[in-house]
Amino acid sequence: MSYICSEETEELIQAVKEFCDHEVREQSKEYDRSGEWPKEIYDKAMEMQLHMLEIPEEYGGLGLDKVSVAAILEEMAKADAGFALTFSVSSIGLKSVLMAGNEAQKKKYCDNIIGGHFSAFALTEPQAGSDAAAGKTTARKDGDFYVLNGRKTFITNGGVAGIYVVTAMTDKTKGLKGMSAFIVEAGTPGLSTGKHEDKMGIRGSNTCDVVFDECRIPAENLLGNEGDGFKIAMQTLDISRTFIGGMAVGIAQRAMEEAIAYAKTRIQFGQPIIKNQAIAFKLADMAIQIETARQIVANACTRMDMGLPYGKESAIAKCYGGDVAVKVTSEAVQIFGGYGYSREYPVEKLMRDAKIYQIFEGTNEIQRVVIANHLMKEY
Repeated sequence: MSYICSEETEELIQAVKEFCDHEVREQSKEYDRSGEWPKEIYDKAMEMQLHMLEIPEEYGGLGLDKVSVAAILEEMAKADAGFALTFSVSSIGLKSVLMAGNEAQKKKYCDNIIGGHFSAFALTEPQAGSDAAAGKTTARKDGDFYVLNGRKTFITNGGVAGIYVVTAMTDKTKGLKGMSAFIVEAGTPGLSTGKHEDKMGIRGSNTCDVVFDECRIPAENLLGNEGDGFKIAMQTLDISRTFIGGMAVGIAQRAMEEAIAYAKTRIQFGQPIIKNQAIAFKLADMAIQIETARQIVANACTRMDMGLPYGKESAIAKCYGGDVAVKVTSEAVQIFGGYGYSREYPVEKLMRDAKIYQIFEGTNEIQRVVIANHLMKEY
């Protein structure tokens, strides 16, 4: 790994690697088959404070810089992408609160996460994926409360979260400017979740619908002001997309390592296949693409840490990282040949896990729109 981190962070990364090697990597195979959410693994991970990486020290967290977080998430994703995603997405929900919340909200919900809960970020709806303005979830003011009605879909951590950051229309006539953001606590009457999605990959993460039926929440749970919802959501995604790219790098790195190990031991025509130029060049291209993606992630993280603009860089990190993960895992399966298509070997799982990284947090087509819009403004 070529992130430049402090000695203290390097020690933490090594501890995470050892934990993932012993508690996640092999265990995730069974959960990948069953689709069951591995609560016991997450409980052990919380004992290591892996749910507190991005919580500021002033609120009781580890307060790590963004480069360190990306390096740790990459290590987690090498073991299991769904495992890494669960913690990353939990931070996404909290990011919205830390970015737009008042002091009381920040303290309360940091305490909630530190206490062992996950958060979820509920933006996507059945008819509103890339087109967030098509969202139909509503929030009407009723005295000192808001009443939410609607359905969110494909929500990571949806069935296991302690808090939800939810977007809803407070004024449909204003389009995106009529969208607001709210904090909803698990157990609130009118909040329910659908069945866990039977997904192609990232099967160790929980994904389900979240439904609001006359869900009544205190008005103090509004994040920012009415009409700030779309802005909060986009600013949150600008941050989180970088870490999606970092996890994609972890998937690709694991695939390359598995392919190298196999190519060194698979004998064909009297020699290991790694000595065949066709295979060697595939591995070399993997290394080039992975390191490029990693440095793109590091650049976006460094800009965040320095307080510089990072919207374009974050979109590039997510888009390129996702594309690299899909390409590298596909090539790894090719190097394994028929064995790569078998569940006996890990590369088919890595290939399945990789695909979603081109889709969620804004499809890679949307990332290219975001990047192009930045370019039009810059030039």
